[in-house]
Formats: sequence, structure tokens, C-alpha cells
Amino acid sequence: MKKIISVLLVTLLLTACGAKKEDEQKLVVYSPNSEGMINAVIPLFENKEGVKVELISAGTGELIKRIESEKANPYGDVLFGGTYTQFLSNKDLFMDYVSTEDTNVVDEYKNDTGFITYNVLDGSVLVVNKELTEDLTIESYEDLLQPELKGKIATADPANSSSAFAQLTNILLAMSPDKDYMNDEAWDYVEKLVKQWDGKIQSGSSSVYKSVVDGEMWVGLTYEDPVSKLIQDGAKNIEIVYPKEGSVFLPAGAGIIKGTKNEENAKKFMDFILSEEVQTIFGSDLTNRPVRKDVKTGDHLKDYSTLPLIFEDMEYVTEHKEDIVKRYTELFAKLQN
Repeated sequence: MKKIISVLLVTLLLTACGAKKEDEQKLVVYSPNSEGMINAVIPLFENKEGVKVELISAGTGELIKRIESEKANPYGDVLFGGTYTQFLSNKDLFMDYVSTEDTNVVDEYKNDTGFITYNVLDGSVLVVNKELTEDLTIESYEDLLQPELKGKIATADPANSSSAFAQLTNILLAMSPDKDYMNDEAWDYVEKLVKQWDGKIQSGSSSVYKSVVDGEMWVGLTYEDPVSKLIQDGAKNIEIVYPKEGSVFLPAGAGIIKGTKNEENAKKFMDFILSEEVQTIFGSDLTNRPVRKDVKTGDHLKDYSTLPLIFEDMEYVTEHKEDIVKRYTELFAKLQN
């Protein structure tokens, strides 16, 4: 009898140890990121760290709602992707962790929140059809007010599109002498620009750059990543313009979900996405601008240090987004009458 009990105890102990070991080698990643980024990062992490990743892909808003609903018993370990506003608006869902690689990140995007690991940047830019605008100079936001461009500027709706809203806050900073998002001089420029749109709003962010490539529109208010991808893939009739007044580059983040069951693996993942190897993949093989200082990018991305940059007050925009959208919406409605 004693022998049977001993065998049972050993079996139970081995089973428990095996289960613990299996848990330690697991990571559940929630992500809204593109297939290209996922395919570049997840298999490499699994091979390097010996960790099996369960990936759940969906839009950031949907994933945030899921994390919120699972607060009492989290299923996910990591949210990989999402804008800074989505993280800052949901601080209570993420645990503090500053990556061991954080010292290698450019100063503006180090983890000063304690819980957001910024890992790629995307800038507000202009996409210009070179063939249709060969007789025009388009180097700045001010150049968009040329009469020849009326009705030929593609934009999405800042009230509904995150990339269009990023353009709006970029413009407000760029055209404000005191870098105030509510500066009347900046909003006067926005009014002139909206008139240039001539009531034409694209259905979404992808329609903006596609309409310029297809020659339906001459210039688009867009973001760097998809246009760089088009150029990398051989589009010859377009170019990226970084407005002279300055481009804002906004970070996409990652965070460890509070209450994670695989904390050590989650920390490894944060370190991994900031590693030199992965950051090089982002900037060379893909079109995601890295946040790491010592990483070179491919020819399809201009050197970050050469760009005309301005920096967003991320806390302010997070807190005042509704005010900015309201002022824009009222202005747009007034101009349609």
C-alpha cells in the first residue's frame, strides 16, 4: 500500500512540475499588428526563447475591451501594438515594466510611463503624385494652399480616422507659433485647408494613399508606413514629403497585461521587440521605423536624424482629444453650409 501511495505521489509531483514547466514556456499575445510584423516577430521569438506563443489578432479597441472584461482572470499576457492614446487611456490594465533595452531607445520614446514599451514609430507625411504635380512645388503644409490643389487633396476624417486625427494634431503643432493645439492662428490654417478639400473626404486611411497612387488625387495627408511599403514594392509615381514645418512621429506600444500568468516570458518579449535584431528587421525588411538609436534603416526610409521633427504632447492630446475633435467637427460643418 505504501508503495502504491509513493508511486502516486511521485506521479503527481512530476505532473505538477511538468505543468509548471509548460506554463513557463507559454505566452499569449494579443495584437492588432499587420501580418508582416507578426510573421517577422513571433516565430523568431519562439525559436530564440523556446516559448510557444498563442496569438490572438483583432483591432486594438476590441482587444482593449477584452482585456478589460478579463481583468479578474486575465487570459492574455501581452498587448503588442496600439497607439499611445489607447495605452494612456487604460493605464489600469497594464503592469509596470521597463525593458532592459530601454537605454538604447531614442530619448523621446523611452519608457517614461513605466508600462508602455514603445517599439516602432510612424510619422504624419504627405504622399505626392510626382507626375500630376510636376509643375508645382510641394514641400510644406503651406504649399497645400496653392489654388491648383483645390479638390485634389486626399484626406480621411479626423473625427473617425486615427491617422487623420494624427495629421490634424501635427498640423496644429506645425502651424502654431507657440505650439498650442488651440492656437487661433493654427486653426485659421486648418480652415483654409478644409476649404481646399472642397468637401471631399476619403472613406478611410488606405483610400487616401491609394487615391494618390491611382491618380484620382494629387496629394494625400497620410502616414509613412504604407507609403514606404508602396515605394519599396516599386511604385514610381509617388514620393513622400516631410513638411518643412515639421512631422510628428507617434509611437506604437506594447504592454504587459496586469495579472499575467506568464510574467517572465512577457518581460522577455518586451526586451525582444527592442533588441537590435528585431529593430533592424522593422527598419530594413519591413517599413516600420524603429525606436532604437543604433539601428540603420533601409533605403526606403530616410534617416530619422535628417527629418524635420516636432514632438507631440501625448498626455495633453490624450486628455483633450474630444475638445480637438469637437472644434474640428464644428469647423467642418460650418464650411459645408
